[in-house]
Amino acid sequence: MPSSEPTFAELLAGCERSAVHLEMRDSYAVDDEAGDFAHWQRTGERDADPTSAYWAPWVDLISQAVSRGVTVRRARVVSEPVSEYIRYEHAATAVNIAAGERVRWLPRRQASDLALPGNDFWLFDDRLIRWHHFSGDGTWVEDELSEDPAAVKLCADAFEAVWARATDHDRYELH
Repeated sequence: MPSSEPTFAELLAGCERSAVHLEMRDSYAVDDEAGDFAHWQRTGERDADPTSAYWAPWVDLISQAVSRGVTVRRARVVSEPVSEYIRYEHAATAVNIAAGERVRWLPRRQASDLALPGNDFWLFDDRLIRWHHFSGDGTWVEDELSEDPAAVKLCADAFEAVWARATDHDRYELH
């Protein structure tokens, strides 16, 4: 039976002002990254070409939203020294920026006194949350949508608190 839940592309297409993404895991085991991650681990080479088959759909999606006036921001809370996966993410973050995202990094030790939700999320127009649920090893399990006002406030406040302390990608040095 087809899912009635909107895709990420549909959620972003319906977004009018802002889309913010908070990432708080040190490792993800996302199926569509497995081959690229393994290649990077072997060679140190990462696909960072915004026009590649791997990146072009994401770049198109984000750049279309940005061209409509949507501000897209991503904040990553990371442990230091960073994990191998975070090094892998960092190696291609220039693609996110080329697409129009603003990206910042916050060392986890600087987030100890912040109230953060239990899961990564996207927040669209400060009204709709798309929670990301992962297993303990970082495998994606499912996404869940919520418009609960208390959860929306928690996510908006948490994101802004992280954003205020975090370092822009171009100034963040991996440790």
